[in-house]
Amino acid sequence: MAGTPHLQIKDLSVAIEDKQILKGLNLEIKGGEVHAIMGPNGTGKSTLASAIMGHPKYEVTGGSITLNGEDVLEMEVDERARKGLFLAMQYPSEISGVTNADFLRSALNARQEEGKEISLIKFIRQMEKQMEILEMDQSFSHRYVNEGFSGGEKKRNEILQMMMLKPSIAILDEIDSGLDIDALKIVARGVNELRGSEMGVLMITHYQRLLNYIKPDFVHVMMQGRIVKSGGPELALKLEEKGYDWIKEELGIKDETVGAEA
Repeated sequence: MAGTPHLQIKDLSVAIEDKQILKGLNLEIKGGEVHAIMGPNGTGKSTLASAIMGHPKYEVTGGSITLNGEDVLEMEVDERARKGLFLAMQYPSEISGVTNADFLRSALNARQEEGKEISLIKFIRQMEKQMEILEMDQSFSHRYVNEGFSGGEKKRNEILQMMMLKPSIAILDEIDSGLDIDALKIVARGVNELRGSEMGVLMITHYQRLLNYIKPDFVHVMMQGRIVKSGGPELALKLEEKGYDWIKEELGIKDETVGAEA
């Protein structure tokens, strides 16, 4: 994908089963930038990730999402992926009967022009290289996608997919949950390996510890289905130290969840 990626979200409102979750959210991510979104449970963080990728359960009721000037909301899920959007899921699904290698090669070739599919030898070399960085045993390439994997192995597998697909915008939904410190360092290494002007990153996390290994350029706090405060890495450190009550007090927010108003 030529040029520096640019994802722009304007006044985004999203509902699920007639309940409004996102309420006029604004966010802009460019290639080379790492944005971290933090916030208490029930404030809409994972809803944002699902809405960007086009999960059918979530209804966009207002606003816009564009990627490099193109209307993302007009795209089907597979088209969003081909255009360069990628979601590392909090709870990755198991796909029985499909090996990791077959899954990844099919995903890569789906983004190539006809006749320009990646050769098997080139694919194997690339996959082996990335698995080595992630300290994954080569046998994982022949196992069914996520089947029988531990929580940490599933997260590592999500990052393997990201490293192979090289998306324009990578959305990482709580990739740190359930990881011990060694696994967290390995996952972070994979993300940092791709960090650069050709990819923007949106990380959703509850914990400062992830940000010790993947340094964000911007930190945003979500409450009541919108971003209420933004800053640099120092904001995450302050949240770690003081929690969220000082933001609620500063902004006059009584209940931070999506069901409440200030």
